[in-house]
Amino acid sequence: MPSIAITDLITTRDVDNVPRTAVALGATSVTEDWEHASHQHHKAQLLYSVRGILNCKIADGVWIVPPQCAVWIPGNLPHSAWGSGETECYCLFVEPDAAPDLPKTCCTISVSPLLRELLLKVTSFPELYPLGGREDRLIATLLDELASAPVENLHLPMPQDPRLRQLAEMLLSDPTDKTLKGDWASRIGMSERNMSRLLQHEIGMSFGRWRRQLHVILALQRLTQGDSVQTVALELGYENASGFVTMFRKAVGKPPARYISERKTDSDTTTVPGIILSDHDLT
Repeated sequence: MPSIAITDLITTRDVDNVPRTAVALGATSVTEDWEHASHQHHKAQLLYSVRGILNCKIADGVWIVPPQCAVWIPGNLPHSAWGSGETECYCLFVEPDAAPDLPKTCCTISVSPLLRELLLKVTSFPELYPLGGREDRLIATLLDELASAPVENLHLPMPQDPRLRQLAEMLLSDPTDKTLKGDWASRIGMSERNMSRLLQHEIGMSFGRWRRQLHVILALQRLTQGDSVQTVALELGYENASGFVTMFRKAVGKPPARYISERKTDSDTTTVPGIILSDHDLT
């Protein structure tokens, strides 16, 4: 299938009426400030970033998609999407019952070299590829790889309580704010104990862990665009790069330089023209 514009890639094509297990698309056009408001489709969706940051938001959280990762969006789930930086991406739409072990919830997954090559290959298939042949077998292999892909911890859960939503909005608007937890609680009209208990109940995270997760998401956006670790650390309110690197390693299991370098592997060899996109906040 020929590559299409980023606007068509995300939402506008009627993929639900294509009578095939999977439909793969690639984007070619150059677009600035692209974003798609909340929408949904019957088919599940895999949105894969070759270069740059993609973001997906559902009612209870935000997922970040750094290079060489993808976000899986189950079928019939309302979601919005946007991009940051110079971005190249592919999209796979899959029937929800196409394979038994596909993810049941929204998640960010790491894309192995094999899964990447399979995705690039099926993008070249015609929309109505022949059934029962080579194309079907390759798509079945792709779905097997997708079902076993490791999940990355790149999710920012969003609380539903109005007071906690206010807290989230304040943190998102100024992530460098070093206000203590007790003072944050006072700002939203809660005791520190009740705020901590409600956060744990609604998003399964402490206040400190939630804020660190936000910092990881914002840091990845800047690091992928070429900012130095030192610059990002200072922008996020850390006194030095060492403290930021320690936080990052605890959150994702690797220091930022290694994490970013691994996701840039082979990204410059792709044949898909770049999509130039501008920064977008997470609100």
